[in-house]
Amino acid sequence: MKSIIKTFLFLLLATLSFAQETPAPPQSKAIAIMGATAHIGNGKVISNSIITFDNGKITNVGDASTVRIDQSQFGKIIDASGKHVYPGFIAPNSQMGLVEIGAVSATRDARELGSVNPNIRAIVAYNTDSQVMPVNRSNGLLLAQIVPQGGRISGQSTIVELDAWNWEDAAYKLDEGIHLRWPSIMRWSWQTRSVSKNKNYDKQIKEIEDYMAEAKAYVDNKSHSSKNLKFEAMKGLFNGSKKLYIHTDNIKTITQSVLFVKKFGIKPVIIGGRDSWMVADFLKENNVPILLSKAHDMPPTQDSDIDQPFKTAAMLQKAGVLFGFQMDDAPMQERNLPFQAGHSVGFGLDKEAAVSALTLNTAKILGIDKTLGSLEKGKDATLFISTGDALDYRTNKLEVAFIRGKEISLDNKQKGLYRKYSKKYGHEIQE
Repeated sequence: MKSIIKTFLFLLLATLSFAQETPAPPQSKAIAIMGATAHIGNGKVISNSIITFDNGKITNVGDASTVRIDQSQFGKIIDASGKHVYPGFIAPNSQMGLVEIGAVSATRDARELGSVNPNIRAIVAYNTDSQVMPVNRSNGLLLAQIVPQGGRISGQSTIVELDAWNWEDAAYKLDEGIHLRWPSIMRWSWQTRSVSKNKNYDKQIKEIEDYMAEAKAYVDNKSHSSKNLKFEAMKGLFNGSKKLYIHTDNIKTITQSVLFVKKFGIKPVIIGGRDSWMVADFLKENNVPILLSKAHDMPPTQDSDIDQPFKTAAMLQKAGVLFGFQMDDAPMQERNLPFQAGHSVGFGLDKEAAVSALTLNTAKILGIDKTLGSLEKGKDATLFISTGDALDYRTNKLEVAFIRGKEISLDNKQKGLYRKYSKKYGHEIQE
């Protein structure tokens, strides 16, 4: 027991030794970015762009060869010639701020006891001082969807900006969706190290159906002697104010879950969707978007193409299915989210479609595309400048990033360690 406590204290002190930067103050002066290749997020590219923003909002986006501005009206002008500017990347289905050190239970606050918890709100457990967020910001992730884990209905997610003093300040869209973990047809046994059929599958589906029917009946009844907090949380699904995110991968469970919730008038979002390429026409017909599992993964079955995880995004694009990328609840790996999209480009995905899948597509799926996801006049000035291609790990190097016009810090714990040990061993620092 003592050794466990000592380990926890050591890890905690190691984390605290690199205190997070103070959140940035609001934008105080107009800023112009000139000369960059602008990846708008909607498939368009402006090779020699000018982007201006003030009070946290984009005021102009255009071609620098035709647009003229009065430079005296800007408090800061950034010459980004030869560089690239992107809308801030969005990380859906994330545990950032809920899990700090996976091996230390005291730093994990992503799940509650019980199987059905639609009233659980992930945001109240969100830790804005997490050291994971600054690392992810350094690769262009400026917003995230914070998602609870565990049980059949895990609870409600919230979209946050990754620079804030507390969860109230961080929240961009509160309690925007409920997460349903659809039962698996097959089960993995850790004892026997084998896969077997889930004998309780039909029973588990019936339990979901009964619960949804009870919740719908509760919502339809306008008078209650007392409130049921779990059913109250479900109201948004039936009136359209909240999204239903269904976590599932199998071809059968994808189609079955979509048809199931359709009976209740609910349009779902599929998270995972490993086999989605096999039912792409069905998904397109039913207007069901996908937040894809990570491309850096093994093929799903022994007879699958070895490169199937890389090809899936291009196949969905060809079918016209709205999709984005996510990292399967892996906050420590989310810094690699841009490279999931980048590697998919090598397997047929259009380059700007890959950018859209990290920005505007994801914003549409999460319901925040009116203010985020692309570099357009009137939208939030949440964007960053990279010296090279932000989807390529060899050239992704952020120089500056803004969240609603606030210039945020791009320092992090790993950069601090690099500086420390570069000095210790006498190597020249090249950042």
